[in-house]
Amino acid sequence: MRRLTTMMGMAGVFCAVLMTSTGAMAQVPPDPNNPNEAVPAEMNPPAYGEPIDIATAKKVAAAAVTELTKRNWHGMCISVVDPHGDLVYFERDDNCQFASISISQHKARTAARYRRPTVVFERLLGKGTFFAYLPTLDDVIMSRGGNPLIVSGKVIGAIGVSGGTGSQDDTISQAGVAGLK
Repeated sequence: MRRLTTMMGMAGVFCAVLMTSTGAMAQVPPDPNNPNEAVPAEMNPPAYGEPIDIATAKKVAAAAVTELTKRNWHGMCISVVDPHGDLVYFERDDNCQFASISISQHKARTAARYRRPTVVFERLLGKGTFFAYLPTLDDVIMSRGGNPLIVSGKVIGAIGVSGGTGSQDDTISQAGVAGLK
């Protein structure tokens, strides 16, 4: 019993020292070179709207396929998701690589959930070490080809395309976005 009392006393002293230590509670000074230190005056992301319906999802995918056909590109996968990032419609070219099936869905999911094109993440990551935290974000992909679908200022879903180069994926994805109009 005496040993237990001594151990509890030592643990209490240790905790007291830890709690009063100024080094443990020190604030990290801001880094003037870090663009993440700036606090924006405004924050107005688009609101989420009613989820995209199947007819509209097919219309978006059809516009993407029309652009794909016009350019004579082959091997693409096209995914349309709702605002939660859940798949609503999927279409793939016969020559699609299997990896692009899930990549196109991931791009669409990221664009819907984060309410921004995936190229934004790609460009920020390219700016250097101050954006090295981006890969730690939950369920994010940082390559172009995913774009939100916005109607009346609200995100109703997103389109993701994979199978070509990033610029090809984004071109087809943008054609799908244009199909909403």
